[in-house]
Order: sequence, then structure tokens, then C-alpha cells
Amino acid sequence: MNTRYLMIASAFFMAAIGLALTFAPQEILHRFDSDATSWEQTLAQLCGALYCAFALMNWTAKSLLLGGIYGRPIVIGNLVHFTMGALLLLKMSSAPSDEPVRWVLISAYAVFAVVFGYVMMTHPAKASTEN
Repeated sequence: MNTRYLMIASAFFMAAIGLALTFAPQEILHRFDSDATSWEQTLAQLCGALYCAFALMNWTAKSLLLGGIYGRPIVIGNLVHFTMGALLLLKMSSAPSDEPVRWVLISAYAVFAVVFGYVMMTHPAKASTEN
């Protein structure tokens, strides 16, 4: 499997979340809790910094051979993040009538978790340079 597009997609996905949390924490927290304290805003910005760092890691790893034993730390980090994130978001959204944005986020996390799980368990195929 060519993991280049997977790494680019996950980098853009995490960068969007990270930049939003870094530069607009009050607005995002207000969406979920109208009484967000400065401590909660600081934690949201810290989470945004983590998302941006993860996005940059994925972006720089887009040309590496990933899967099997190659690039295992990067694949495991992504797999754990997306799997635990999908489970946490699913736990927090127990009602089927929740906002559609939450279900889109849950779906994105679940898709990334499944694909990174697949990459983890398969042998990487090197791209053929023959014409």
C-alpha cells in the first residue's frame, strides 16, 4: 500500500484541528461549555500544539516506507491516537441525535484507525519505478 496519501490526509486533518485549537480555543470551548476557564483554554491550546506537532511528523514521514516493521513508531503512534480518539468520541456521543459534526469527526477517526491498523499489519509495497 502506498502510504503517501494516507500520511498527507492525516497531516491535513490534524493540522486543521491543531490550528483551530491553538488560535481559537475560546470559541471552540464555548461550543461545548459556555463557562470555559483560562485553564481550560490553555489546555486546549496545548492540545492544539500536540495536534500540530503530530501533523508535522506525519507530513515529514509521507515519503518513508511505512508498514510491517518499517516506520513502526510512526504507524503505532497514529494507530493509537486514532483508535483511542474514535472510542472516546463514540463514548461521548451516545445519543444518535447528536450534531452531525460529531459523527463526521467520529467517522474520520474510525477510518484513520482502520487504515493505520491495516498499514501496521501488512508488508509495505515499494512503489515500482519501472515504466
